[in-house]
Amino acid sequence: MKKLILLLLLCTGSAYAQRTPQQLAKEFYNIVNVEDEERFYNDLIAKHPADPAKPDQYNEYRAQLAVDWLIKGNIDKYKFYKDTHPKFTALQLFDLSNQLEYWVDDNKNIAVVEQISNEILAEIQKKMHDDTFGRTSVLLEVNAMANARLGNIDVAMTNIKKSDESAPFRDFAYFRNSKANYLNRLGAILSAAGEHQRALDTLSNAVRTAISTPKTLVTLKAVYQKAKGNNSGVEQYIAALQDEAYQKIAKEVEKEWIAETKSLPDVTLTDMNGKAVKLSDYKGKIVVIDFWSTVCKPCIAAFPAFERAIDFYKDEPFQLFVINEGETLDVAKPYMDKKGYKLNVLFDNDEAIFKALGALGTPEKFIIDAKGNINQTGIGYAGSDDKEFYKLKAMVELTKARSSGK
Repeated sequence: MKKLILLLLLCTGSAYAQRTPQQLAKEFYNIVNVEDEERFYNDLIAKHPADPAKPDQYNEYRAQLAVDWLIKGNIDKYKFYKDTHPKFTALQLFDLSNQLEYWVDDNKNIAVVEQISNEILAEIQKKMHDDTFGRTSVLLEVNAMANARLGNIDVAMTNIKKSDESAPFRDFAYFRNSKANYLNRLGAILSAAGEHQRALDTLSNAVRTAISTPKTLVTLKAVYQKAKGNNSGVEQYIAALQDEAYQKIAKEVEKEWIAETKSLPDVTLTDMNGKAVKLSDYKGKIVVIDFWSTVCKPCIAAFPAFERAIDFYKDEPFQLFVINEGETLDVAKPYMDKKGYKLNVLFDNDEAIFKALGALGTPEKFIIDAKGNINQTGIGYAGSDDKEFYKLKAMVELTKARSSGK
């Protein structure tokens, strides 16, 4: 028995030794739960302690554990790994700042948000982290919002202004809600400073132009009451702004209708369970397909709007698929599980349907009518949850109207 136990221990240790650092990192990043990530990391360093001459050997593991524990809501665990002084990659800094955004916008853990954002901003200035994705401006917004909620209005106003000086991605439809989140926070901060009418104007224009999210409406309602002295007419006011935004987008979509009809190609795809799927089996429904990959930030940015569209059309003959390009199940499934998205994922074997449709890149969506005809396509991300949803809705409604002869 002792020999058997020793053999098992040797086999377990050699399993780590037989894998390259790249293979180990891939396995680690494909783990869905942070608790399992931590177990993997602890086993790894127990069997292969860090080389004293390479203090950064396991830096990315520690950094990822810090971020994932923060996302989990365990601030003590975040601090434990953060105290090991990890250097965050661009993606890790992106995810960390996103979590602080969620908390500050939902009015949760405000003191923690203020403290962490301050600390990370100071470290970015010292070039400790990779800020390729321009998270400095977002962290300044977050810090400003946290200070406004804490009553530190002067600091809030200073930092929201500073965020304008370093916002390379704000006006570029690449990351989810970049400008919409900024306008929402600016409105809230202006109102906290007593500038209620200016705040109302800022938020109203955001909704009118669809540079908005559902959170914008929550802020707008609160500011409306302060600016007007009551909530009378607020629902009608918001509905009119939303309709104005939608009608403008619908007119733009109508101009992009493709006169030459493209037929749905006869291509077999694969779902997450390995089952063969043909889009032609969904004739009789409006089908939306969108090409994506896990490394495409604008692709992922559109997912919440897709989920919203699925809910909106749940009682109609409607189907939406996101078709992964260039990745396999072992990459896409852990990603979707970790992020919590419930979309129907298909895999495009050898880029067959991508090529057959003449797609140009990711993200790109195609709208297929009930007869299998395609007259609409859309490239890129619209820039905000509301604008992406309105655009998709307008495309679906136009397809329905044109295919029924209206």
